[in-house]
Order: sequence, then structure tokens, then C-alpha cells
Amino acid sequence: MILKVLLVIGVIGIVYFMFIKKKPTISQKNQAKAKKNEEKADDMVECSSCGVYAEVSESILSNAKYYCSQECVVKAA
Repeated sequence: MILKVLLVIGVIGIVYFMFIKKKPTISQKNQAKAKKNEEKADDMVECSSCGVYAEVSESILSNAKYYCSQECVVKAA
């Protein structure tokens, strides 16, 4: 008798978690991706000319290399 009750409760629990419980919406997934992208923008890269580290968002990308300033870009050319 107890085994039947536990089995019914288990089936009801499985049905609840598979079909009834709300799944995250698309907007919540997009917010999580945006947050990850913001964290990646703060990565530090080394200047190819002088070796100084600068944030990706503040550095200059030229010829597939990162530079800390326009002066380093001109000096490397």
C-alpha cells in the first residue's frame, strides 16, 4: 500500500517538473549572455609594441594585434 502511494507521488512529481514547472524565458537567457559579454570586455591584453597591459575595450586593434595607444600603432608600422 505504501509502495503504491510513493509510486503515485513520484509520478506526479515527474509530471510536475517536466510539464508544469515554468522554464526560463528567452529574455532571461539573453540577459545572462549580455552579462557574460560585459565581463569579457574587461579582459586585459598586452600591447604588441610596448608590452603594457590595457583593457580590450580601451585598446586599438590593428592588423590582428592589440595596441595601447595610437602612438604604438604608428611606432609598430
